[in-house]
Amino acid sequence: MERVMGQDDDEERQPLGGSRRLVQRMVSSGGDVGNGNSVVWPTVDGPLGLSEERSLEYARSFFKWGFCLLPLLWAVNCFYFWPVLRNRSSASSFRRIRPYVVGSSVAFLIFTILLSSWALTFAIGGERLFGPAWKELVMYNVADKLGLTGWM
Repeated sequence: MERVMGQDDDEERQPLGGSRRLVQRMVSSGGDVGNGNSVVWPTVDGPLGLSEERSLEYARSFFKWGFCLLPLLWAVNCFYFWPVLRNRSSASSFRRIRPYVVGSSVAFLIFTILLSSWALTFAIGGERLFGPAWKELVMYNVADKLGLTGWM
């Protein structure tokens, strides 16, 4: 007697192992998921994440701390608030959060371009690009300059 289970009954086939029903219960108070009304959450955590006020605090602090030589916080801001960045339709519902997330994405893109161009300049150009000043710029000969290789 083998029982054929429907897709709703099989928790392993559902995303997040059956937590869809929990999400539907939490969302049903604000909007009915079954009728096609989709609820957009400000964070990738969905209903388990932050409230809109806490999201605004986090987005603002990640954006500002990114300028304090912590540019990876801009990447974290873009990842964590990906639903705000991705959905232009959510711009009206998260209009206070969106400027910080878009600003973080632009700042991280600029940082990535600058870091990549700096690294490629030294990796590809090398001594041909910098000439005799190359010996003063590189870090691999610091031990030779300080006389630390004589003991080997």
